[in-house]
Amino acid sequence: MTDILMIAPMPDLVAGQLAEIGAVHDYTGARDKRALMSEVGDKIGVAVAMGGFPASLHGSLPNLKLIASYGVGYDGIDAPLARARGAAVTNTPDVLSDAVAELTVAMMLAHDRQMMQAESYVRKGKWGKKGMYPLTRQLAGSKAGIFGLGRIGKEVAARLTAMKVDVAYHGRREQPDQPYRYWASLAEMAASVDWLVSIAPGGAETRYAIDAEVLRALGPDGRVLNIGRGSVVHEAALVTALKAGTVGGAALDVFEDEPYPHPDLLTMENVLLQPHNGSATHVTREAMGQLVVDNVKAHLAGESLLSPVN
Repeated sequence: MTDILMIAPMPDLVAGQLAEIGAVHDYTGARDKRALMSEVGDKIGVAVAMGGFPASLHGSLPNLKLIASYGVGYDGIDAPLARARGAAVTNTPDVLSDAVAELTVAMMLAHDRQMMQAESYVRKGKWGKKGMYPLTRQLAGSKAGIFGLGRIGKEVAARLTAMKVDVAYHGRREQPDQPYRYWASLAEMAASVDWLVSIAPGGAETRYAIDAEVLRALGPDGRVLNIGRGSVVHEAALVTALKAGTVGGAALDVFEDEPYPHPDLLTMENVLLQPHNGSATHVTREAMGQLVVDNVKAHLAGESLLSPVN
């Protein structure tokens, strides 16, 4: 039996199974974290996290061999440092791709068809008093540029293509096996599309990649959707662009300072907001949790990890 450090609260499915295979220590709930580390730090072989792992903890965990993260993003974990200290890092990719892609397309549809505003129109009795709701945009026939054509990006692209949307993409490199047009410049892609869809990972390389310049290129009829990482979009620049009308609208599931979006976004009717809800379905969260546990079990059994990132 190994000692397991739980860096963040885990679903019952995960916590229950971990308790069956090791001695679980709750770092988040500990009143005195320093005392906990002093007591069990050298016993810990596995840590379970949720996207983030304080680099300062490495010094207290000399025998750490695995950081199993619940979530696909791991920009809050210094994976190279972990590897240098002898610890592998895993995440939970693939199992959440359908749910995130589903919400991405739903948000695009809801924004273009003004579904939130139209529902309010009905609820407030305006349909009977003022007649039909004004005409809206249509997703079919539009152009979408995906920033980050990874696992989730490909699922989004497939769904949009089936809905008669012309898809292009931008990323670090061209993927010759993909049927979509590749743009080496994010700003140039933005200038050519109706929707700029960000599914890019976080980190220094992508921080503020969607800035004032890219937003200007997107233009007054363009809309930006971010369902990847909040750090990719310069939120203050987006607010400025929305106020000036140099960007037509936004649909956001992630933010720079979660759970606190820029306050001005809360007052804009051309902005659709979600509470970092991309993977938030029962089926997906259970699959993510099980993958965390299965990675831990594989490590303890001396088997190959299912989804290593480093």
